[in-house]
Amino acid sequence: MKKIKTSILICSLLMTSLLCSQDLEVWVSDAGGFSNPPWFIFKFDENGENPIEVMSQSDGIEWPEDIIFLEDDGVVLISNLNAAGTISRHNINTGDFISKFAAGLGGPTRMKIGPDDLLYVLQWTGSGTVLRYQLDGTFVDEFTNVGVAQSIGIDWDSSGNLYISSYGNSLIRKFDTSGNDLGLFINSGLNGPTNIFFDQSGSGDLIVFNWNNGIVQRYNSSGVFVENLITGINQCEGFDFMPNGDILIGVGSDDTVKRYDNNFNFIENFIESGTLITPNAVAIRETTLTVTDFELASNFIIPSIGTRFSIKTNLSSEVEYLEIYTISGIFIEKIILNETSFWDASKFSEGVYIIKATTINGKVSTQKVVVKK
Repeated sequence: MKKIKTSILICSLLMTSLLCSQDLEVWVSDAGGFSNPPWFIFKFDENGENPIEVMSQSDGIEWPEDIIFLEDDGVVLISNLNAAGTISRHNINTGDFISKFAAGLGGPTRMKIGPDDLLYVLQWTGSGTVLRYQLDGTFVDEFTNVGVAQSIGIDWDSSGNLYISSYGNSLIRKFDTSGNDLGLFINSGLNGPTNIFFDQSGSGDLIVFNWNNGIVQRYNSSGVFVENLITGINQCEGFDFMPNGDILIGVGSDDTVKRYDNNFNFIENFIESGTLITPNAVAIRETTLTVTDFELASNFIIPSIGTRFSIKTNLSSEVEYLEIYTISGIFIEKIILNETSFWDASKFSEGVYIIKATTINGKVSTQKVVVKK
């Protein structure tokens, strides 16, 4: 395995800027032959070039499904659908296996840090319930009271309700903020849904990737089909947003990662065929902030894309205000937390913004959101 030497750049905050120029790493999980190796985690540069093999099965990954960065611990988590249902903990700079974060799960697939700062994990087999963990690996609970078979897509709406997709049953189920089942949100028109995320254009639309027929669809806030956004990308799975709002999507049918603008217009093959076998997770890492810059958990404002963003209810006990910056570092607005519990970004241009929170003891945390109307 090739080892990686990543330099973490230390940036000074200027009066009118939040960040200096960013170094981006695009990490891609390669499921290979699914239940059969080879399996890899690759890292590419911000242009989709210069691939580096970060991990393989010799580093303890087996059918990798998702990637979560825990910058404050210098750790990256990998969910392994094989490997007796484990989430493995690795050194973020070298890829070396550290320990098992969790074991005995029913084929863990997607992982996401929720609005309560806990790690939510989906299960492909077994009970199919959503599991929650503290970020040190301590098990919390089975969050949902109903299982979703072959669950592989997760997101929250602006009210904090949870949505889970089932690949095998081609449906999306909705849960309230306490994990209680609210029934099927979408139960027709899907064909092997994988990733889902809330766009929040208009009244809060849900974007759904369909792996079997290669169609990315838009549904409205009532679960009614609106339109097909992208077609012809069979085995679409894994996504993340570039700093300018462009979206990267893994496409297994031609072993590429494709780039689209924020209106879902095709731009390019960001990663050409030849390196990957079956890309199934894409995660962008920004390496311009030091580890000590992060004191709060990453999700102190939700969702990650839209025009209206909810602020974590107990944040005011640690932070008096939030500062909003453009991706180029220009300050645009201050939010006083004892005056409001949300940020309305509808008056600003579409694009990526940085939310800066300074704690009472002076530690700085940032979160990236995408404003899309």
